Amino acid sequence: MKDKLRFILNRIGERLWVKPLFVCLVSIAIAFIAQWADQFQIFQKAPEVNTESIEMLLEVISASMLVMAVFAVGSMLAAYQSASNSATPRAFTLVVSDDVSQNALSTFIGAFIFSIVAQVALLNGYYEKAGRFILFIITIVVFVLVIINFIKWVDGIARLGRLGTTIAKVEKATAEALRRRREKPFLGGTQSDHQTDGLPVFPTTVGYIQRIDMDALQTAAKNGEMQIIVATLPGAFVAPNRPLAYVRGGRDAEAVIETASIVNAFFIGNQRTFDDDPRFGLITLSEIASRALSPAVNDPGTAIQVTGIFVRLFAELAQEISEQEQPRIEYDRVAVREIPLSDLFEDAFNAIARDGAATIEVVLRTLKALATLTSVGNEKMEAAALESARLVIAHAQESLSIPSDIEKLQAVSEFARSLDSGE
Repeated sequence: MKDKLRFILNRIGERLWVKPLFVCLVSIAIAFIAQWADQFQIFQKAPEVNTESIEMLLEVISASMLVMAVFAVGSMLAAYQSASNSATPRAFTLVVSDDVSQNALSTFIGAFIFSIVAQVALLNGYYEKAGRFILFIITIVVFVLVIINFIKWVDGIARLGRLGTTIAKVEKATAEALRRRREKPFLGGTQSDHQTDGLPVFPTTVGYIQRIDMDALQTAAKNGEMQIIVATLPGAFVAPNRPLAYVRGGRDAEAVIETASIVNAFFIGNQRTFDDDPRFGLITLSEIASRALSPAVNDPGTAIQVTGIFVRLFAELAQEISEQEQPRIEYDRVAVREIPLSDLFEDAFNAIARDGAATIEVVLRTLKALATLTSVGNEKMEAAALESARLVIAHAQESLSIPSDIEKLQAVSEFARSLDSGE
């Protein structure tokens, strides 16, 4: 349930209209709540507030907030375009879900709606003495909120859309996805044996798997007294000819497959998401590095920065889980395969190895990063890092032509040869 709620909230956060709509409804409610004070005797001793003073404040808000909202939208769109052009379009969903920008836009629109509704109610005599006092206090609070959010927004919009900010957002999303997968390598189920001898379950739509509802699969498996082997992980592209899962055993497996209970457990969308798909985060970071290495951009520093991020991500992934943190099996009737480390390394380093092969600075930093990952104490990671290093060396040998660069390459490549020879 926690994972499902997180998935839903993240999708809501990617919609710009949700927060403004909610704040608008709250603003309308607040404008009418002030009138309730007239019904309580305790508020009748409130100070008298001149109607003209409240009207003047509301007019200032209504005249300025709509302009501010339009200006905020324009600035946000410019930041989104900058993020797509300087980094990669795949990072757009992370940039658009920026809380500071959404909160500022929601505050500006909410304040505008509040001022209009409150002004109409005030001019039509909706408030009495106590109501006008409460409305005055609420208006002052709205002013304060607008100023605070405006200051935060000005600081945030200066960074939103910048390449460094986009990289940081992608790194954070990737680190969270890797941490969740490290804690639950089989999504809470048992380890799959990679066998496909069961009855296949096919999807009815084409797209990317965004999430797997393990609770739904466990329930379907229990009801059918069967075992479900998940064949595709989040991030995989599926079509009606590619099985989502295989069913083994059960009192009536054929009848189960005909139902939509298993298929509906796989959330399929048009785009990949970062939540349960750590490979997508690595691919996005790799795309940012590749774009920086293109002749049009020629920014090897960004590729080197991304390589350092990969070292951080994989070093954390390589940490052994303590006995207290060992993942417990929550879904004993659902088997899921683990993401091979070799696949993660391919997603991260293959593009950099290809596009940065002619830049000796990138080659050296990438090989040093991979050398670091071979010594983190994880045998699987050592093998994956060594395989990626071989690819980097092979690409570099084909692209480098200056003797001094080749000598530097040979010097840094010693670690790969020594590991190959077992030294």
